[in-house]
Amino acid sequence: MLSAAEIDAVKLSLSVALRSVLASVPFAIMVAWWLVRGGRRGRVLLDAFVHLPLVLPPVVIGYLLLLTFGTRGPIGGWLLSTFDIRLIFTSAGAALATAVMTFPLVVRTIRVSLEEADAGLEEAARTLGAGPWDRFFTISLPLMLPGVLAGAVTAFAAGLGEFGAVITFVSNIPGETRTLPLALYTALQTPGGDAMAARLAAISFSLGLAGLLVAELIARRMRRMVGR
Repeated sequence: MLSAAEIDAVKLSLSVALRSVLASVPFAIMVAWWLVRGGRRGRVLLDAFVHLPLVLPPVVIGYLLLLTFGTRGPIGGWLLSTFDIRLIFTSAGAALATAVMTFPLVVRTIRVSLEEADAGLEEAARTLGAGPWDRFFTISLPLMLPGVLAGAVTAFAAGLGEFGAVITFVSNIPGETRTLPLALYTALQTPGGDAMAARLAAISFSLGLAGLLVAELIARRMRRMVGR
């Protein structure tokens, strides 16, 4: 049986991962479309910037978020003074850190899906008089849908295990920012916490594996639906 603290950590992780996906997917769609169908100017630089979270240490990402979205940061200070929104040391900040770390996974999956699509369909729609927005919503977006769904599920699964950026940006506060990996870390640092650590590790492993399997099943099903 899980303790109340373990249940809270699992619930918080699920909530943070879900909010991070909801926040990142719309931007990932736009960025992926631009990288595949947009202009060539600045594409290489944008691609490198998007994938920085994959190569930088998560602690660095958390530190940059702290500088930017902290109460004294340019964006964080403005949010606090204008809307009374504080991201640091909150679950919303944990969702932001998780979204930043998993954003490249969503972009990459959507991009691959769009690159595999036939660009001639969009060109044919253009010659028939369809405007840019019509082509995007009726042609491009449905073609990207397998990547969108698979990327969202993959990002959700990866978000459940995000640690470095979260603990750097929002600390390790029970009931507020102590997600599943942070609870596991705390259990490992606590005398007699081996049993709790083992349970949390098993839960994390199971959720991650389930997420990857679901993402693959969704991608295959959607590819069959769109005839790929």
